[in-house]
Amino acid sequence: MGGKALSKSLTSSAGTSPRKQRVLKSFATMTETVFTPALQAMPHVKSPAGDMLTKPFLDVCRLVLPVIDKFGTSMSLVKSDIGGNIDRLDNKYASDPTAYHLLYEIVRKEVAENTAKKSASCTNGLLWLTRAMDFLVELFRNLLANQNWTMHQACTEAYAATLKKWHGWVASAAFTVAMKLVPDRKKFFSLLGDGNLNADIESFISTFSPILQENHNFLKSVGMDDMKAS
Repeated sequence: MGGKALSKSLTSSAGTSPRKQRVLKSFATMTETVFTPALQAMPHVKSPAGDMLTKPFLDVCRLVLPVIDKFGTSMSLVKSDIGGNIDRLDNKYASDPTAYHLLYEIVRKEVAENTAKKSASCTNGLLWLTRAMDFLVELFRNLLANQNWTMHQACTEAYAATLKKWHGWVASAAFTVAMKLVPDRKKFFSLLGDGNLNADIESFISTFSPILQENHNFLKSVGMDDMKAS
């Protein structure tokens, strides 16, 4: 029985004191990894009809931010960019939750208004948010598949496979510098949690990848998947 299930089982027993419940909750948290909250939220990103839901998708992306925190200051620029794009889309959703309940409706409206290709558009925000998440997925795929790779090598290869072709010279140079500052592999993994880390990383990759690919497929269908950094 996992930590979370154990905690639920024990705390439901008659006579469990509030102090004991706090202790058990703490134990359950200790057995989780930094990926656990995002993994728990991923099954809820689509409606029963299979449409991508705006708020749940953005919630998952926000829950990935603590993963980026584990890189330290080396990924502060990436985190800032991701956070900004989440906020941009979230603000649009908040302006009319009914109209923008489905994520792709935001893009469709901008395409219809001929504003989707503007740098401050939500379409651009979704594209770069998806690309940044692509980078993270590829990075962890590299780390699992190549146990002898350094963090720097895993980051460099992930960047080359995802973001590099879309970046201009300035963004590429900034990213190259940032990747030189990543923590060493052993230290980084020690920060990710005490649960079944490899299993959670595998789930993160296998569950999140199709969601991100669906975003790309939709953006491509409306001619918005090939925008480069200005």
